[in-house]
Amino acid sequence: MNFDLKEILTAGMILFAIIDIIGSVPIIIDLRNKVGHIQSEKASVVAAVIMIAFLFIGEEILKLIGIDVNSFAVAGSFILFFLAIEMILGITLYKDDAPETASIVPLAFPLIAGAGTMTSLLSLRAEYHVENIIVAIIINIIFVYIVLKSSRRIGAVLGKQGLAVIRKVFGVILLAIAVKLFTTNISGLL
Repeated sequence: MNFDLKEILTAGMILFAIIDIIGSVPIIIDLRNKVGHIQSEKASVVAAVIMIAFLFIGEEILKLIGIDVNSFAVAGSFILFFLAIEMILGITLYKDDAPETASIVPLAFPLIAGAGTMTSLLSLRAEYHVENIIVAIIINIIFVYIVLKSSRRIGAVLGKQGLAVIRKVFGVILLAIAVKLFTTNISGLL
């Protein structure tokens, strides 16, 4: 076992910025208002299973279609770049249809375990030990569960301005991560 606190913290912060559960509180509150009850436990567990499964089989899927991890990481850095731009500028580059229920589909996927998260997991796997990434996933899922359970209170305490500031700060962090991911993996392609 190669447990490393620095790797766990770094992977955890990267996933925290990408999942952006605090920035998603307005979306979660809106879902709760539309459908009534949010299945926090189910959404959290399913998101964790999706992320851990993709961590292990994602690379094999890429090999099956003939893409190496460096190429995927560079492509992922573009996705993270655009997610960061959305967070910083408060714009929406991609908008999905409004969900009809607040079950697994809108919460576990794509809100928690979306394209940015999947890209990041494979990119993290190229740089960190798997066991450290799994610990980072579990820590993030625990935090996601707590936020889902107390989303109304968090929204009331932070207010719209507080949520906007947090979203922009994590957008800048995500932008820096995208640049690092690009510069680290582009050399493997050239």
